Amino acid sequence: MITFLLCVAALIVGYFLYGKVVEKVFKPDANRPTPAMTNPDGVDYVPISKPKAFLIQLLNIAGLGPIFGAISGALWGPSVYLWIVAGTLFAGAVHDYFAGMLSVRNDGASITEITGKYLGPAMQNIMRVFGLVLLVMVGVVFMVGPAGLLALLTPEWLNIKVWTIIILVYYFLATILPVDKVIARLYPVFGAFLILMALGVSIATIANSGTRPMMELTLANLYPSATQKPIWPLMFITVACGAISGFHATQSPIVSRTLKNEKEGRWVFYGAMVAEGIIAMVWASAAIAFFWNKDGSGTGLQALLTLGGGNSKSVYAICTGLLGPIGGAIAMIGVIACPITSGDTAFRSARMIIFDWFKLDEKKLNVRLSIAAPLLIIGYGISLINYSVVWRYFSWSNQTLAMIVLWTAAAYLATNYPEKNRCWLAAIPATFMSAVSVTYLMYAKECFNLVRLGNKGVTISYAVGIAFALVFLMLFIVRIYMNPKRSLELQSKIVIGRKH
Repeated sequence: MITFLLCVAALIVGYFLYGKVVEKVFKPDANRPTPAMTNPDGVDYVPISKPKAFLIQLLNIAGLGPIFGAISGALWGPSVYLWIVAGTLFAGAVHDYFAGMLSVRNDGASITEITGKYLGPAMQNIMRVFGLVLLVMVGVVFMVGPAGLLALLTPEWLNIKVWTIIILVYYFLATILPVDKVIARLYPVFGAFLILMALGVSIATIANSGTRPMMELTLANLYPSATQKPIWPLMFITVACGAISGFHATQSPIVSRTLKNEKEGRWVFYGAMVAEGIIAMVWASAAIAFFWNKDGSGTGLQALLTLGGGNSKSVYAICTGLLGPIGGAIAMIGVIACPITSGDTAFRSARMIIFDWFKLDEKKLNVRLSIAAPLLIIGYGISLINYSVVWRYFSWSNQTLAMIVLWTAAAYLATNYPEKNRCWLAAIPATFMSAVSVTYLMYAKECFNLVRLGNKGVTISYAVGIAFALVFLMLFIVRIYMNPKRSLELQSKIVIGRKH
């Protein structure tokens, strides 16, 4: 219990201390007009209050990742706590803040266009395709996941397929209607359930610490021994949204188009990520306490692995086991709200990327319909594929996108501020995530599958991952420090996909 409380305290204190450092580095300007104030269009560019912007950002990013991902990360034991805390404060929140604020500084541009501005046109085109694929996969994951949870709480005739179609209809409306008509109105209700869920599960876990003790910190790999998997890089990919997630970079521009003041950025972007880190801590600690030696057989977390890690079954078991039928149902609604409020904006972000790419006018309903309908039809088709397969590809592409966005932030800092040492705020986590992403690419079965070679494959994966991270770092250093007069900020200007 002590470790859990200290980690939550570290996240809160980190927001006030390191969050202030990040804000100071970026230098938000309260007198600089934001996109929502200069060119409101009644669809995406709509000024809203700071509390509502925070809530929308939190619900946009807090999908199944900090729940399913954190529970799956719990399979490695309390070592996951360190990744959640350090990843959130020094990587994830930095990533989210710069993704949002760079969008504010560039007329609300999507992350794909921002990447192109600071890393060049080749990376821009890669990101356009990569971002669209990721967002559709996110929409699918956050469509099937809540459908499975709802199916557990409703009559048999309301099966997963029926709930998937119902959720799909809501996603369609959220994708085409103005942001203040559906999303901004429903999110306070979803947010209330989200808070009740997090409080209920955390209080119940602490209250039950006598029968299900909360483990204190250990760096030991507690993954069930019969099928043990290494912490690096698998845990760092598995726990994405609770530590760092590239998906958040696709969501931040939605809120960046609604801010009234640049000074709101730390509260909205950095703060929402810290809140998500706390949610991930709640679920990781609850899963370890709930499943560790639950039956007294000494099998450790095997019971969690038997359920398949983080999924609707394990969430249902934790909620009902800790809170009973009624409390469990309330907590489940909060869990369901998380993915739904991320899936709807995933498809909306995909629509925004296409509009920015082809310079379409978002004010025209028929144009929005012509893009939204095919996106959701494709999403429904992918939803018929095995869920676990989609989740694995989502996890890797998610962290790879985070890596690219951090390098984008590092390039921005290095080329637009005279104090070039500012860039290391983003360059260090970018290098780390490069190693994570490439190592996983080499190791995982769904990628190059070097795991089939046993220990030799693991060694090769580690070596390749570290080598590529160092190469990326050297390329960055050469580009920034060997060309001191080059300013990407002045070199190109973005014209995003709307008509002024």
